[in-house]
Amino acid sequence: MSVETTNRNAFQPDSPGVQKLIKNVRNPLKFRFFGWWRLPSLGFWRVKVKNCTPNETAVTIPYRWLTQNPFRSTYFAALSGAAELSTGLLAMIAIEDRGPISMLITGMEGEFIKKAKTTTTFVCKEGPAIQEVVQKAIDTGEGQTIKVCTQGYNIEEQVVARFYFTWSFKVKK
Repeated sequence: MSVETTNRNAFQPDSPGVQKLIKNVRNPLKFRFFGWWRLPSLGFWRVKVKNCTPNETAVTIPYRWLTQNPFRSTYFAALSGAAELSTGLLAMIAIEDRGPISMLITGMEGEFIKKAKTTTTFVCKEGPAIQEVVQKAIDTGEGQTIKVCTQGYNIEEQVVARFYFTWSFKVKK
């Protein structure tokens, strides 16, 4: 592979596409439209992006009637959706402006540590690791996977849940 091809496909956090994606995700109105259009359950649950950079994301899900289960805690599916978004945003950023690359979740594990009875904020700090795996998929032309962790915190900053998502990246031909 030539140096020019490698440089063209290298992750550029300041590229126009990456910056536009981050700006759109941070805009509550645009994110709400995206949620209702592409991921309606996130709109229904009122999931919000609290922070989004190429290296880290924070996504919140409120504790309210529409997100709770009969046991008066946040429903596991709602927690899973917010957790997935916290990792998925980093995956979307990592593939932006790098050519046609498919991304897909191939595995998920969840640990429920404490009842989620308040707003839960999922924080994922694995942007650099995801960017490396995407680069490896580009360089080798073979599909690559990575298992990333996101942790959910209540308003007292106690861990209430931990999710592990296995993402697969493959360059489209």
